[in-house]
Amino acid sequence: MRREGIIEGLKEGLIVSCQAIPGEPHYMDGMTVKMAECAEWAGAVGIRANSPDDIKRIKETVDLPIIGLWKIDRNIKDVYLTPDLTAAKEIWNAGAEIIAVQATNHKRDDGKYSYETIREIKKEIPDALIFADISTSEDAMIASEYGADFVAPTLQGYTKAGYFNKVSIQDSPDFILLRDVVDAVKGTDTRVIMEGKVSTPEIAVQCLYLGAYAVVVGNAITRPHITAKRFARMLKRYHE
Repeated sequence: MRREGIIEGLKEGLIVSCQAIPGEPHYMDGMTVKMAECAEWAGAVGIRANSPDDIKRIKETVDLPIIGLWKIDRNIKDVYLTPDLTAAKEIWNAGAEIIAVQATNHKRDDGKYSYETIREIKKEIPDALIFADISTSEDAMIASEYGADFVAPTLQGYTKAGYFNKVSIQDSPDFILLRDVVDAVKGTDTRVIMEGKVSTPEIAVQCLYLGAYAVVVGNAITRPHITAKRFARMLKRYHE
């Protein structure tokens, strides 16, 4: 599928994040493939998947474009989400049409800021589409200037080690940040994908009204233990 076709196919659609990590109750061999199959059956327009192995397996079964990423040394390093060109090449070779990279104000192991990975991919893998995971509107602006095709506020509120850096747990998206990100890339060819705390179809539609090109949903669809935890937390607050 050509780049233009992939971009147009994602417009105003649902992208499902199909991920599972060791220690989670639903982590088992083949689980992410089943998640992707369910997403395709439901009408999703794309899949977000972590690691070359998962990307390969999903690609063999599901006929949807994949936003591939590779979390390396998460909870250890500042830049852990597809942290360099080597990781990006592994994702591309596994079959992902879109490469997701961290594009925040943090330095890689080589001392360069994570944004540099965008330029390196554009030079070495010119056919790849680039999905920049950012945390601020300033990140979005820089990522767009570096050539990102998409930006998403996936890393909003996260610091080194990927821990959520909020005083209180947030159960709803940061709509103000979404607005600011949309404004930051207005007039460019970069499209905003909303990712983070999109827990209902109604919220997903609201994100489109605010300027998102498409929406990524993970926890609410593919991590039932997280959805259950949210319900339990809210009901606990009722008794407090």
